[in-house]
Amino acid sequence: MRGDCHSKINTLMKYNYLLILIFIIYSCNSNHEKLDAVIKEYQNHNGYDYDEYPLGNFSEDYFKNEKEFAENLLSKMSKIDANKLDENDNISYELLSFELLDIIAYYDFERFLNPLLSDSGFHSSLVYHVRPVYNYEQIKNYLNKLNSIPQYVDQYLPLLRKGIKKGVSQPLIIFEGYESTYNDHITDDYKSNYFYSPFSNLPKDLSQTQKDSILIVAQKAIEKNVVPQFIRIKDFFEKEYYPNTRNSIGVSETPNGSEFYQNRIDYYTTSKTYTADKIHEIGLTEVARIKKEMIKIIEELNFKGSFEKFFKFLRTDDQFYAKTPKELLMYARDISKRADAQLPRFFKTLPRKPYGVAPVPDAIAPKYTGGRYVGTSKNSVEPGYYWVNTYDLKSRTLYTIPALTVHEAVPGHHLQNALNNELGDSIPQFRRNLYLSAYGEGWGLYTEFLADEMGIYTTPYEKFGKFTYEMWRACRLVVDTGIHAKGWSREQAVNYMSSNTALSLHEVNTEIDRYISWPGQALSYKIGELKIRELRSKAEDKLGQKFDIREFHEIILEYGTVTLSILEKRINNYILKKIDE
Repeated sequence: MRGDCHSKINTLMKYNYLLILIFIIYSCNSNHEKLDAVIKEYQNHNGYDYDEYPLGNFSEDYFKNEKEFAENLLSKMSKIDANKLDENDNISYELLSFELLDIIAYYDFERFLNPLLSDSGFHSSLVYHVRPVYNYEQIKNYLNKLNSIPQYVDQYLPLLRKGIKKGVSQPLIIFEGYESTYNDHITDDYKSNYFYSPFSNLPKDLSQTQKDSILIVAQKAIEKNVVPQFIRIKDFFEKEYYPNTRNSIGVSETPNGSEFYQNRIDYYTTSKTYTADKIHEIGLTEVARIKKEMIKIIEELNFKGSFEKFFKFLRTDDQFYAKTPKELLMYARDISKRADAQLPRFFKTLPRKPYGVAPVPDAIAPKYTGGRYVGTSKNSVEPGYYWVNTYDLKSRTLYTIPALTVHEAVPGHHLQNALNNELGDSIPQFRRNLYLSAYGEGWGLYTEFLADEMGIYTTPYEKFGKFTYEMWRACRLVVDTGIHAKGWSREQAVNYMSSNTALSLHEVNTEIDRYISWPGQALSYKIGELKIRELRSKAEDKLGQKFDIREFHEIILEYGTVTLSILEKRINNYILKKIDE
């Protein structure tokens, strides 16, 4: 009898355990399914009809609808218990929440009223549609885009006019030289127009009749829809925008500007732990540290003169500058191939997508940065490109090319972006397309540090170039917060940057205008890099002989783009797991 009771109790305990286990599994699956449904709704969402808007819908109503859509998804996500999701789902939950909140902020802060930067804008971004065409369908799509430029301009000009009235336009001071962004596309000969260039090399499998027909339509598109619209843009800027835009440079001086700047700090650092004052102090500390390292190199070179005179020497001596654009490109390609050769020593997983080294297009080069990475999707037949700016060669220092190359190409942006795109079904599509500056630019700057271990810097000047770039990003923390939170003038910002970095004066001025026009973005580089280096130091300290640089990089890269808080959690978990092995 007693044995039967024990048997029944054991049976009941097993039954209850099974019920609890089933409940836990069901609960986890239920939360996963709810999240998956929200993600699919987000990924399948089309805010406009592509056939109706080949270049996109940029109306105020569109952005309002996007905000409401984001709010609806966040409401659905609030019913999901994130604690019952696995690591990958939890990351998706946090990242999607982060992005949806930014969509809401985009509308609330009326960012659509200010679609301009010092080196780009709604009109200059059109050049990114100019790519080689390999089949008839691509030709048709490209022609549709060219013929949609009038509609595109019709959407933007009312927004810009409203921005002027509300005092949230860009300051006049950043527009020096901006005329090249539209004048270069106002051509007398349609064949010389940059937008016509894809038609100069049509696919060989097209018949001559098809080619002739395409070229007639292309000519009409350039003469009727491209050139007249850029004339219209020119008239708008020179007759309406420049005379009426603001003279103050800090975003905090615009309506709701201080709140907007804090929002940008939160977004670009992917954290709510930073204030403008805190970042300013971090910047000052980093500037002091890096300056000591730079002085060591100056002493190593036995240079007779002050810190300032050494900068002048670097800016004026011909040995530090390429004689031709080709020479600059060849040097960048040489560095990129040397970096390629070192990758297996530092990374377990390498991308399949290759990259090329090419000049920044002439149409945007005068106001463009020294270099940039332009990526493509996983399925694109195009490679990624590391763009090198060959405009004004006396502003393109050779000793900074190694740091620039590893940052923009490998192991920087190309490697990280390509791996992110190639993760496949292991992560949702929205994460494969996601780019967060604190992670992406933080990684890019970290690779400049890593390149020293890779043997990329072969001369004291190249090592000085590395510190120059690091100092540049540290100065950004000081200058960006100075401009947007502490009332700095442009002259004050230029003087601070030029006295602490060996960047050419052209680059300094270009960069300062960029910070003025793009509040907060410049903070992401150094904040992200400091976090990655902090986590690496922690891993090295805790693991000792167990630390493996290839494993560490795998943990950083294997789930794609993440916030810095997610990254920290992942590294902490990696350390604990490694200790227990």
